[in-house]
Amino acid sequence: MRFLGVVAILGVLIAPPAFAKKEKKNTVVLTTETATRAAPPAITDTTNQWLLDLSDGGRVTILLRPDAAPLMVERIKTLTRQHFYDGLTFHRVIDGFMAQGGDPKGDGTGGSTLPDVKAEFNYLPHVRGAVAAARAQADDSANSQFYIVLQPKLALDHKYTVFGRVLDGMQYVDAIERGEPPANPTRILHAYIASDNPPPYQAAPPPAVNPAAVLGPVSLPGAKPAPAPTAKPAPKKKP
Repeated sequence: MRFLGVVAILGVLIAPPAFAKKEKKNTVVLTTETATRAAPPAITDTTNQWLLDLSDGGRVTILLRPDAAPLMVERIKTLTRQHFYDGLTFHRVIDGFMAQGGDPKGDGTGGSTLPDVKAEFNYLPHVRGAVAAARAQADDSANSQFYIVLQPKLALDHKYTVFGRVLDGMQYVDAIERGEPPANPTRILHAYIASDNPPPYQAAPPPAVNPAAVLGPVSLPGAKPAPAPTAKPAPKKKP
């Protein structure tokens, strides 16, 4: 019995080295991968909650991810506190794909006066509700424009900088007017960082009504009717 015990112990001590090496390799890989990722912010961290009050009726709360895209998150916070996004439209909205905004020109060619942001392509996927930086052909050409993913588009992963995800109010994102550009585009009434103590959501005021448009022209007794206005047609823009 004592001899068998010694044999059993020797069997454990001389286990195949390849198996032991494989276990060690797997442990190192997992440790390295985990060590390269900073901890994401808590969903309750108001310093990393981006609020978008939309003209379609509600507030969208987006969790920013400085752990994965610190440069783009810093740009969003800077422009938001400058009120850059207030009043801008979602100028390109494709059903089943994404809603794009953040362009002061409203046609996809504009940006802020700040320098472009270096690409931060990361492991965050283009799932529903993901928020990413729009860019031109060059990788390092993101600036102020962003898009919110309506349906998963994983083919875009590692090609664009994902910097956040919608926490609340996705129904208002779904209600954004479609089009390229939309006929009646949805606007960002106000953008805030939640830790700046923004006011509650306030709906956009109704458009002012022109009394003349409702009542029509008013004529006074004895007054001659005004001549009909004439105007030359505007020249057509060449493609």
